[in-house]
Amino acid sequence: MLMAIAAVIFGLVLLVWSADKFVDGASATATHAGMPPLLIGMLIIGFGTSAPEMVVSVLAASQGNPGLALGNAYGSNITNIALIIGLVAIISPISVHSQVVRKELPILLAITFLAGFQLMDGMLSRNDAWVLLGAFLLLMGWSVFQGMKGRGDSLESDYAAELKDTAMPLKKAVIWLVVGLVLLIISSRILVWGAVYIAQGLGVSDLIIGLTVVAVGTSLPELASALVAIRKNEHDLALGNVIGSGMFNTLAVVGLAAGIMPLSVEPVVLYRDWVVMAALTVALLIMCIGWRGRQGQVTRVEGSLLMTAYVGYTGYLVYTIMGTTA
Repeated sequence: MLMAIAAVIFGLVLLVWSADKFVDGASATATHAGMPPLLIGMLIIGFGTSAPEMVVSVLAASQGNPGLALGNAYGSNITNIALIIGLVAIISPISVHSQVVRKELPILLAITFLAGFQLMDGMLSRNDAWVLLGAFLLLMGWSVFQGMKGRGDSLESDYAAELKDTAMPLKKAVIWLVVGLVLLIISSRILVWGAVYIAQGLGVSDLIIGLTVVAVGTSLPELASALVAIRKNEHDLALGNVIGSGMFNTLAVVGLAAGIMPLSVEPVVLYRDWVVMAALTVALLIMCIGWRGRQGQVTRVEGSLLMTAYVGYTGYLVYTIMGTTA
């Protein structure tokens, strides 16, 4: 068990570090190729921050651990909204200026309801996977359109500043791109092995481990980027990364995992985990969209409510684990 715990810790550390290098390398390579900053942010950085979830879930599904794959994807969405946005808003209230962010939130909500509809029969089949991946391709097309069209949006200036800070020569960028990707795969294998071993040792489902330890670990890149963005007063960047990650996780991560191996879904995923994910998405939309003359923002009070929701949800999952192992 100690070796498995060490594997999870080491795997998470290496996963976060390699994801960061992968994103830096990919972003710098795309910059050298002449891509607009907003397009790089919405595609490259959006994909890169979800790369840990994607690799972990694909490996888990291919090794016959569907609960870990699904728990990682949905747990990361819950963690991103409740823990990351909540914590960042408590540190510094988040104001929403970007029209792109306002357009992405309803899309994220629609994707979340699509996920709930697919869960109702207790199975994510390959047909479901094709629907998710097809929706993901449409989303990528929309992102390209927004990235080319949305010049002057506040999110573009945030991404431009971020790319300037991580600028590097092309040769170095390609090296970090390749090294980061290789280490992502290696660290994910270590993490999945440790997580599955711990779940078996404790006698709990790998779904719970995916929703808690693995979800928090794979969300660390989003947390780091959100904290840096808020320190630089780039509020739209902090929100944009979380929203983009949520769309990638729900469509691409789950779609790829179900495409590799159809996922049998426990009923609790729909009435507990999906309900929490959907409720948090609705809450974030209400906070950020702005209404009755109120500017879209996440205040400290709202951030505290999101954090409270996360603590309550995680506490319930821990209680479930304690009840199972007692």
